[in-house]
Amino acid sequence: MATRDAESDLIRGNVDAIVLNTLRKEDSYGYEILKDIAATSQGEYEMKEPSLYTSLKRLEKQGNVESYWGSESQGARRKYYHVTEDGTRELTDAIDRWHRARRIIDRLLEQDGGEQ
Repeated sequence: MATRDAESDLIRGNVDAIVLNTLRKEDSYGYEILKDIAATSQGEYEMKEPSLYTSLKRLEKQGNVESYWGSESQGARRKYYHVTEDGTRELTDAIDRWHRARRIIDRLLEQDGGEQ
């Protein structure tokens, strides 16, 4: 269980980027975002609802996503989220930061001491 918690801690620092990447594919609402994240991780990570909605509020406040109400034609009225141009730029920057950090961590945790 400690391994799962440590992995979740690493992922938690990238929640906004994960949400932006999920919404990059198409506008979506809370439950569908959670399902997509779980499916994309092949069941290895399930974001909790409070984490998702905290992220969405933060991203909306920063201007990285916009929300709108969908129609009631498919049942309950849902709040949808859409990535803005600023959000697309932030996602690109977040992916670049992740790649840089991963390269550094790979070097620091390398087992044989050689270069990659």
